[in-house]
Amino acid sequence: MPMDFDVQTHARTLALRSPDHYRVGPFTVRHNVNWSLKYANYAIPDQDAEPTPGELDALVAAFRERDRMPRLEYLPAWAPEVEPALLAAGFTAENRAPILACAPGDLLPPKPVDALVTAEPATDAEFDAAALVQHLGYGGTGEPEGGEARWLREAAAGGGVAALATLDGVPAGAGGCSVPVDGLSELVGLAVAAEFRRRGIGADLSARLTATAFEQGCRVVWLEPGDAEVERIYASIGYRRIGEKLNISLDPERPAG
Repeated sequence: MPMDFDVQTHARTLALRSPDHYRVGPFTVRHNVNWSLKYANYAIPDQDAEPTPGELDALVAAFRERDRMPRLEYLPAWAPEVEPALLAAGFTAENRAPILACAPGDLLPPKPVDALVTAEPATDAEFDAAALVQHLGYGGTGEPEGGEARWLREAAAGGGVAALATLDGVPAGAGGCSVPVDGLSELVGLAVAAEFRRRGIGADLSARLTATAFEQGCRVVWLEPGDAEVERIYASIGYRRIGEKLNISLDPERPAG
């Protein structure tokens, strides 16, 4: 199986294992009850799915019943007939994001950041601090809804990785690697507090998370960079493109079909 299909299988398996997931036609929906962020709520089609207009209407209705934006994240080659069907139903592509991956022999050491301390959160206060860095780093305001801290706890407890980086005792960065499936893990939720950016913290924290996942037996860690600048940071520690993922959604005010 190609590496990009390994990645898609990993993402779909985690969606099927998530406690609040549900199925609609040939789709698995990863739903977060306490986390409305669009990136935390999305559908993945079955491999080679060919959805009917009725199944797409049902998918849209299921998202809206749960007060979520109808949205999918998947590799187009996994199910080639899905994108044309979504476009015909009124969905709009948000972007086509590169998928990067790293194997143990490819990981490169970043330039160390003086006084940066990275460790797995252990107390509620540390998990909450990590969640706040992630929440604000991804454009949130106020306090987190709770989904970030819950995800970090589940990753740490289930064989994945969670990390909080502090600089002079102040929370500066956070992120994690998902629970592994067949030796694959996703590096996700990497965020650096605004006042600490452009100091190399993102590269340092990413490398430490990746190395820890490898130490725990993972054979590949993959991720989706937020933009070209972020991709360059990951490339500097050994990540390389293996494919692309389609992020596609339906405007909340627009009817399906």
